[in-house]
Amino acid sequence: MAKANNATKGPAPPAKDTTAKSASVFKIYSRYYLIAYNVLSALGWLYILSLTITHLTNLDGSQSSVIPEKARAATSTFSRFLTSLPFLKSSPVLTTTAVESKVPHILRPFYRRATTAFDRVGWPVTLVQSFAVLEVLHVAAKLVKSSLPTTAIQVASRIYLTWGILLRFPSVQTDPLVASMVFAWSTTEVIRYSFYSLNQVGIEVPFLTYLRYTTFYVLYPLGAGSEAGLMFASLPTGFPWPLKSLSDAYTYLRLAFVIIWIPGLATMMIHMQKQRTKVLGPGLLYKSPKAKTA
Repeated sequence: MAKANNATKGPAPPAKDTTAKSASVFKIYSRYYLIAYNVLSALGWLYILSLTITHLTNLDGSQSSVIPEKARAATSTFSRFLTSLPFLKSSPVLTTTAVESKVPHILRPFYRRATTAFDRVGWPVTLVQSFAVLEVLHVAAKLVKSSLPTTAIQVASRIYLTWGILLRFPSVQTDPLVASMVFAWSTTEVIRYSFYSLNQVGIEVPFLTYLRYTTFYVLYPLGAGSEAGLMFASLPTGFPWPLKSLSDAYTYLRLAFVIIWIPGLATMMIHMQKQRTKVLGPGLLYKSPKAKTA
């Protein structure tokens, strides 16, 4: 009887082997997905960077040297931003001509073209940046090792600038700070996504690693400063403002964001400095990376 029972019992199903195989397949396809995502993101931001440079330098000859009327009307917001600075605070309200007169002569054509940068790059930036929401999902799904709160805050701040400021307030679209913000964003992201793409396939490019952990010294302040300036430019005149509706509350919320943006920048700079020291070691000169960071 015992022999009959033993004969009917087959080998136990290899549950552990099946689970391990499934996990291995998932890991392989996740890697392919991340490579595709990073490559496409790098190409998207490279397209935006090339558009921005082409527009500012007028490489295609499509830009007029005259500021359009809508840009003339909107630069009053940039004037308010300039006059809020300590060294210009005593100046009267700056007109478009007065603002331009404070720009070095050689840079004036760039300033004029910067006021129309949104018309050229606005929607590509909005589209490509919106896809960055996937990065929060990548962290939540543990596809990449990163801090979920940090990633969420970084992505949300960019989404807020595109959808909550640039598209919500048309007058801000003709602020020259749009060009400097997009330039900082696109340069940063071309470097970052290229670095991630090559890391996924096990390729290390020392110069790219150096750029990844060094350019933030310039690009982060440029980008964050432009972001704060655009939020400030979206604020109405006549502070304090009435608080009678949700729209009025949103005005005060934007002011709060302007105030906390600088401490936020300091936090990001400290974080990147720690990452740089971990990867490249102390000092500004390039050294062989001591560790790879995803």
